[in-house]
Amino acid sequence: MSDDATTPTTEALTDDPRPDGLRSADSLVLVNTGNGKGKSSAAFGVMIRALAADWNVAVAQFIKSSEWKVGEEAIGRKLGVDWHAFGDGFTWDSDNLDDDRAHAREGWTAAKRLIEAGEHDLVILDELTYLCTWGWIDQQDVVDTITSRPRHVNVIVTGRDAPAEIVAIADTVTEMTEVKHAYQQGIRAKRGIDY
Repeated sequence: MSDDATTPTTEALTDDPRPDGLRSADSLVLVNTGNGKGKSSAAFGVMIRALAADWNVAVAQFIKSSEWKVGEEAIGRKLGVDWHAFGDGFTWDSDNLDDDRAHAREGWTAAKRLIEAGEHDLVILDELTYLCTWGWIDQQDVVDTITSRPRHVNVIVTGRDAPAEIVAIADTVTEMTEVKHAYQQGIRAKRGIDY
């Protein structure tokens, strides 16, 4: 597509779009944010790539409950991912937000230890942005932990409304934009597609 999303591009690229002077990095920080679907799914796609590269991978989920049996967790565990679910589910279903906040703090403490230990090549912090924007955990602690991580530890942060401070320390930030969603048509989440 061209700059105008309604007009298709009619010519193939003839110039290499990559910048000159590319260099390697010991690790990267990726942020998947925005209101559209696919933030966690994109992170789990990278999880599969990392596993194929023989990386040691950890996932820390901060909203999804350990009671949920989501597809990405099932396959991740089968493939040797160190999987942690610290949430109790969606906040609108919660009977005790104070308990949810406590789970969030405990979860962040455990995730921080995962990063600092340096035993994983990739740590996915799924839905972490919510905890920061709601003030449930210390956002500066998150920024400091990510920026001072061991050199080889790659980090992916997902969730809507990524704080500017987290965006600033990221190497790659992708904002998912919702164009259309099945929910808007009254269609429930579908196993195999949504979880």
